[in-house]
Amino acid sequence: MGKRKEGSVLTPGSQKRQRKEHTDVHNDVSNEEETLEFSANSSAPSQLPDGEVGIIESIQLKNFMCHSNLGPFQFGSNLNFVIGTNGSGKSSVLTALIVGLGGKATATNRGSSLKMFIQKGETSADISITLRNQGRDAFKPELYGTSITVNQHINQDGSRTCKLKSKSGTIISSKKEELIGMLDHFNIQVDNPVSVLTQEMSKQFLQTKNEGDKYKRLEELKQLYLEKKEIFKSIAFVNDMQNRLKDLKHQMAWAVVSEMEKEIELLKEGIKAEEGNTELLQKVEECQVKVNEAEKKYKAIQDKLITVSEEAQALHPQCISLKAEVQAKRKTVNETEIVYNRSKTELKRLEKDSEQLHKRIEELKSCANQDSEPEKLERQRRIAYLREQLKAFHNEEIMIGQQMDQFQQAVSKCKEEHSRLRRESSEVQQALDAQQKQLRDLKDSKTNTLKRFGPHVPAFLEAVEVAHRQGQFRKKPLGPLGALIHPKDPELILAIESCLKGLLQAFCCDNHSDERTLQLLMSKYYKRGHRPQIIVNKFQNRVYDTSQRGVYHPEFPSVLTALEIDNPVVANCLIDMRGIERVLLIKNNRRAREVMQHNRPPRNCREAFTAAGDQVFERRYYSCNSSRPQLLSQDVEAEISHLDNEIENKRAQLTASQHRLRSIENEIRQNEDHLYSHRRHQKQLQVKVRTANAEIADLENVEEHQSADIHILQEEAEENKGRMESVKQDMQLQSRKVEELKNTLQAAEKKLEEVKEKIHQVEEIAGPIKAELNQAESEVENSKRHLQHYEDKQREHVACINKHKDLLVSKEKELEEKMSKARQIFPEPIKVSRTVKSLDAEMNRLREKINLESSHRGNREEIIQQFHYAKERYEDASNKVKNLRRFIAVLDEVMTERLKVYRQFLRKLSMQCKLHFEQLLRLRGYSGHIMFDHKNETISITIQPREDEKSARSDLKSLSGGERSFSTVCFILSLWNISESPFRCMDEFDVYMDMVNRRIAVDMILERADFQRHRQFILFTPLSMSSLPTSPHIRILRMPDPPKDQRTLNFQNRNDGDEDQ
Repeated sequence: MGKRKEGSVLTPGSQKRQRKEHTDVHNDVSNEEETLEFSANSSAPSQLPDGEVGIIESIQLKNFMCHSNLGPFQFGSNLNFVIGTNGSGKSSVLTALIVGLGGKATATNRGSSLKMFIQKGETSADISITLRNQGRDAFKPELYGTSITVNQHINQDGSRTCKLKSKSGTIISSKKEELIGMLDHFNIQVDNPVSVLTQEMSKQFLQTKNEGDKYKRLEELKQLYLEKKEIFKSIAFVNDMQNRLKDLKHQMAWAVVSEMEKEIELLKEGIKAEEGNTELLQKVEECQVKVNEAEKKYKAIQDKLITVSEEAQALHPQCISLKAEVQAKRKTVNETEIVYNRSKTELKRLEKDSEQLHKRIEELKSCANQDSEPEKLERQRRIAYLREQLKAFHNEEIMIGQQMDQFQQAVSKCKEEHSRLRRESSEVQQALDAQQKQLRDLKDSKTNTLKRFGPHVPAFLEAVEVAHRQGQFRKKPLGPLGALIHPKDPELILAIESCLKGLLQAFCCDNHSDERTLQLLMSKYYKRGHRPQIIVNKFQNRVYDTSQRGVYHPEFPSVLTALEIDNPVVANCLIDMRGIERVLLIKNNRRAREVMQHNRPPRNCREAFTAAGDQVFERRYYSCNSSRPQLLSQDVEAEISHLDNEIENKRAQLTASQHRLRSIENEIRQNEDHLYSHRRHQKQLQVKVRTANAEIADLENVEEHQSADIHILQEEAEENKGRMESVKQDMQLQSRKVEELKNTLQAAEKKLEEVKEKIHQVEEIAGPIKAELNQAESEVENSKRHLQHYEDKQREHVACINKHKDLLVSKEKELEEKMSKARQIFPEPIKVSRTVKSLDAEMNRLREKINLESSHRGNREEIIQQFHYAKERYEDASNKVKNLRRFIAVLDEVMTERLKVYRQFLRKLSMQCKLHFEQLLRLRGYSGHIMFDHKNETISITIQPREDEKSARSDLKSLSGGERSFSTVCFILSLWNISESPFRCMDEFDVYMDMVNRRIAVDMILERADFQRHRQFILFTPLSMSSLPTSPHIRILRMPDPPKDQRTLNFQNRNDGDEDQ
């Protein structure tokens, strides 16, 4: 049963009775029943110490089932009640106990896989269980100490790792075998319902449909293997096959010679035909003439463009200096006109003052009345005050004029800024619309990658497929080419896209007839001017040999090597149209300049592209306008995310621009309002000035008759006249200066316009020349590419001829060797009509048959050896069998005695369980009986709820929920009484019980726990245990209430039943 003996946990009385049993193992059943009756009735508290090994000290859960952190729970060494509401984690603790001690997920009735126990949203779960390891039965105490901690880590993929730690926390072992050895040592069986009874098992423990399910079946299967050997006596058939095989070898030797002679003859004919083909040589000569003409044309246009460009460059400094001179002179003219206008305004004011003075003098002279002296003084003071006001009004008018100039300039500046921002907003809006369209195309391409080449491409390709099935094409066109190539390095996608450009959307046809048919189909799906390029190139089944003309660099790949191209037609098309074997891909811009421009470019390298899409020639460098690939991108999600970010940035930029526009509009509105208010204020000042002048004139009219005042006014009029003359002279000088400056400005502007016109004329001349130069450059490149293509073809043609000649020489040597070997096998030549392949197949079949026959029968020498060896083994085995039979007879006697003792022990345990079960039923007034059938391996249980009733005993299925739960507790306690596990666990032992049955069940459990203090009991219940007596051996652990939003667990076991109720 276990490592501890039964006598170590019995009372002294039971020890004496047990010694009596061992002295007389042949006592009858009645004596055995008396002994067990005494043991079952012995309910006095045991005086033995608490359990020392195997009991659970604590358990802690992390991210397990619905609980992120549960525990640690410290269990008592004897009786423990774990209580709490539904969903608080009681059953989680029991499930963790099974899984933590190595149990399978299915044993918990909570799930079919360990990954189902990980809390939702987490990637792993952890279980920590501490077991006591004290006393004489401790497990490796020198390593682990007084306790062993088992840590189980459950991963998201359903796997788990185990660590065994000592008392000090040191990891002792991570092996599963160590855990199994420890559990065996402690006699712990977590998947045995007698030790750990889960909630679901407690409901179904006594409800199994088949009585055989209650008995654990242990079956040992032994297989006997019988070997049979058959010896075939006749070997004549094998000899015939060997003779036939020898004849076939002779034929095979000369058949090889015959086939090689035919192969050499065909090779000679092929070499003769290839040497007579001069078409490629003519093509090379024609292409060389075209290259020379194109280079001559390119050089002439380039010289012409350089001359024109030098003229334009020479005019630019002169234009810049003239612009600066015109601006300076225009500023001087404006300043001089401002001074002239001020003088003009001053002259008008002086003329008006002079007119008023003369008028006043005349009025004073004609006035005969004289005022009194006080009135005269008052008028003088009033006139002086009004003149001070006039002076203040004049100064204020000048200041307002300056402010109005500032506001006018601010309005003009803001209007210019407003116009610029409107243009930028329009450009940003256009870019935003284009990016939104690109984003829609990318999202469509998630379901169909062909849509990134255009929304109508899938439908167009379907139409091409239909036309091909209908026989409209000789060979089905291929395209778009971008969909048939795959970049190896994602960092070079933009470089490849910049290199191939429009070729990514191009289609390839085998002949011009297919091209016309494809053009007709395209007209239905593409607008005129937006149709992709169609390339006509003869379809071949192998890629061109570019080993001689292709670029090679130890560090950087070419476009050809950087692409995965499954179809050789596509590769050949890109080689012909773009020369991808001669284009390098260099990720770093600086490194690309070093390779292509600082040193001589690598051999056969025409150009290079960087990871940013920039194009690098030997003497030129062109930047790429795009920052992201559009057609070849492999990570569509990343492109969509990048476009989303760019669209958001554009929207934010547009919003900021609109905010700035509104701000500028408000600023313009405010400046115009200020300008309007200053103009109104200026008009008000002018009214005040006129009013003050009129009042002054009226006051002066009163004093006009006074001669002294008239004299003063006359002097003032003379002084005013002098100032007017001075202002007039200044105005004449300023007028002449303005005229001179304007003439100078007009001359400078005229000169500037002449220079601008010259530059414009030069640029107009240079524009067509540049276009012509680009066209000429393209013609040169195309001509060189064609020349290179046909030169490579010619070289390949010559190399192929030489290769065939070398092959012919080697074949002739090989023929001589084959003939020599054939003569060694069979000296006379044989005319063979069969092929080498057919002869070889027949020879292989014969060899297989001969080997098969030999393997079944064997040869004569082997049979003789096997016979003598078998005879020796037989004689030796006969002697051993005689000795073993004598030994077996002794073992039979020993096993008979042991079997007799085992059956007595089995009857003892059965009787002890039966009597204890019946005794526990009587506590509630029930009666029942357990029948053990060890032969058929079944257990039969019958229960009668009331002993006084004479009706037949009830089957378990007819009991109520409370009666069945009570019966389950009685049955479990009976099994616990005969089991040796250091701890017992039961989930919701009082399920479906009424209060009377529950009280009796609890009392029985308390009595059993008090009787077996060396055992640990852990019971789970959702009900309160406040009625329990106070005892140091009883510990109640209350689980924390679950959150209000988690009263039920979103977890299902493999039977889809509710859990943790």
